[in-house]
Amino acid sequence: MSLHSNVKRVTTHVLLAMKLKGEKIAMLTGYDYSFARLLDQAGIDVILVGDSASNVMAGFETTLPITLDNMIYHAASVVRATNRALVVVDLPFGTYQGNSKEALASAIRIMKETGASGVKLEGGIEIKESIERILSAGIPVMGHLGLTPQSIHKFGTYVVRATDKAEADKLKEDAKALSNTGCFAVVLEKIPAKLAGEVTQSISIPTIGIGAGSGVDGQVLVLHDMLGITQEFSPRFLRRYHNLQMEIKGAVQNYIDDVRSRQFPSKNEQY
Repeated sequence: MSLHSNVKRVTTHVLLAMKLKGEKIAMLTGYDYSFARLLDQAGIDVILVGDSASNVMAGFETTLPITLDNMIYHAASVVRATNRALVVVDLPFGTYQGNSKEALASAIRIMKETGASGVKLEGGIEIKESIERILSAGIPVMGHLGLTPQSIHKFGTYVVRATDKAEADKLKEDAKALSNTGCFAVVLEKIPAKLAGEVTQSISIPTIGIGAGSGVDGQVLVLHDMLGITQEFSPRFLRRYHNLQMEIKGAVQNYIDDVRSRQFPSKNEQY
């Protein structure tokens, strides 16, 4: 029997066992109780409370403005909805870079105030000290390499990363450093599929890809993108599994029409 269908609660050890057994890991973002409950009931392995909430929930152009308090609010809502999925929370921009003590304090707040199972940090060797300090408190850490949206002003663009040898070599080195330091998994975002496959084979921890091809150990998408709630964002790697934007707008327009034409509420919908 497959691991993902047999476990009552997904843990970091379950994800490692899935990698070793060759079972793919399914991860989606989640930001609120209602959607997280549906994801959990559907059997998702990991819910990432992503700082992409800055974009899809708050309407900011980048992930940079969202605060630690904002992330804790979203994460606590998600955790209350889950019984099976592993919940991982992004540490937002400014809460861990360059200050390992602040990184630990941020991670502790998330774990204590949300009940989540781990945190995710963007970056490689340059944030190793922060990762080590968080791990020293027994807090599981997921890494994130490739396109790192919190560094958008450094990159200046959202194009594919690590297409040249120097950056690809650094990414491989960073992935091994994250694995050796003790991270339980690493997200690989928007890098060549061949490179992602090589990294996956070279490290012992699971790799979760977004725009990184099929040779990784699992996949992640932003929930609102894959459901078609947001339509402005259409990269090559995004598969839309629904067009909820049109369905929701249609339902709301039908409601408006029924209210204005006095068809709602009907006699059966009154007391």
